[in-house]
Amino acid sequence: MRATVIHAPHDIRVEEVPDAAVKQPQDAVVRVLRACICGSDLWAYRGEAKREPGQRIGHEFLGIVEETGSEVSGFRAGDLVVAPFMWSDGTCDYCREGLHTSCVHGGFWGSVGFDGGQGEAVRVPHADGTLVKLPAAAASDDHLLTALLALSDVMGTGHHAALGAGVREGSTVAVVGDGAVGLCGVLAAKRLGADRIIALGRHSARTDIAKRFGATDVVAERGEAAEAAVRELTGGQGAHAVIEAVGTEQSMRTAVNITRDGGAIGYVGVPHGSGTGLDLGVMFDRNITLRGGVAPVRAYLPELLADVLDGTIDPSPVFDRAVTLDEVPDGYRAMDDRSALKVLIKP
Repeated sequence: MRATVIHAPHDIRVEEVPDAAVKQPQDAVVRVLRACICGSDLWAYRGEAKREPGQRIGHEFLGIVEETGSEVSGFRAGDLVVAPFMWSDGTCDYCREGLHTSCVHGGFWGSVGFDGGQGEAVRVPHADGTLVKLPAAAASDDHLLTALLALSDVMGTGHHAALGAGVREGSTVAVVGDGAVGLCGVLAAKRLGADRIIALGRHSARTDIAKRFGATDVVAERGEAAEAAVRELTGGQGAHAVIEAVGTEQSMRTAVNITRDGGAIGYVGVPHGSGTGLDLGVMFDRNITLRGGVAPVRAYLPELLADVLDGTIDPSPVFDRAVTLDEVPDGYRAMDDRSALKVLIKP
C-alpha cells in the first residue's frame, strides 16, 4: 500500500510500504476514506520535532473497516468509523476516567513501527476501545465526511480547550490562535453558550471562519497591542475564559495577560520553543487557573458526533484545500507557507 513517510525536514514522500494487517487479536484494519494534515505535523516537517527517516506520519483519519482480529467484538468489515488521534484500550483506569490519552496501552499514529493516518490503510490497535462507529449513510455524503473528520482531532481539541478554560453560559471568551484548533475552539465556546467570543488573528480568511463559528470580535494585533485591544473590549478586565491554541512563549504570555482575575486558560497548543511565557507569581496573585494538555478526544467523540450529525455544529470550514495522496507533499508546503489552513486528503 501507499503511505506518507518523512525522511528529513521538508522531505515528505508518498511511498510503497507494507500493507496494513491484523497482528494482534484486538486489531482492526481500516481503509482510509479521509485524512488530513495537522498543524502539529509541521513541527516534524520543519525539523522541530524529531522523527526517524522513513517514519510514518499523520494522525487524523476515518474510513471503512476491512478486517478485524479475533477478539474485536464491536466492529465488523464494512463499518464506517472515525479514529481519534491516539489509540486506547478503553478499559484501563485512565480510560474509564475519560483520560484516554494516558491509556497504559495507548499510542500515537505514526509512532515508530505503526501506521500513520496519511495512507491508504491503517492497522488500529485496540479497535474496540479506539474506534467510533459512524452512520453508514455518511460514506456517500462528502460534506458530512469532512465535518466528521474534524472529530478525530481539531474539534475535540478545541472542545478540550474550552472546557479547560471553563467556558460557560454567558461568559466572555478570548481565543489565541487562528489555526484549525483555535477556530474549533471558537465553535466549541459558542456551543457551550459563551456570550462574547474574541478571536485573535490577523488572516482575514481565517477570522472570517471565526466569525462564521461565532466570534463576536476580532483582534488583529499581536503582543502588547493585542492585550490592550482585548482589555479595551472587556472594560479593562479581560476575558473570563481564554483558549490558548498556539504553544509559543508569546502566545502563552498573551493568554495570561488577557485573562480576567479569577479566570482560566485552557491550553492545547503543542508547546514549542525555549520558554513557557508563564509567570506563576502573576497567576497566583490574580487567581488564574491553567488547565489543558493533550485532548482526550475519544472521551468527547460521542457527544460531539451527535451534534455534527444533527447539524448543531459543522467544523468542516476549517478544511480549505483538498489533495490526493500523491499530492500530500504539496499539502505540507501549502500549510507551511500558510497558503492553506488545513489540508484534507482524499486517498
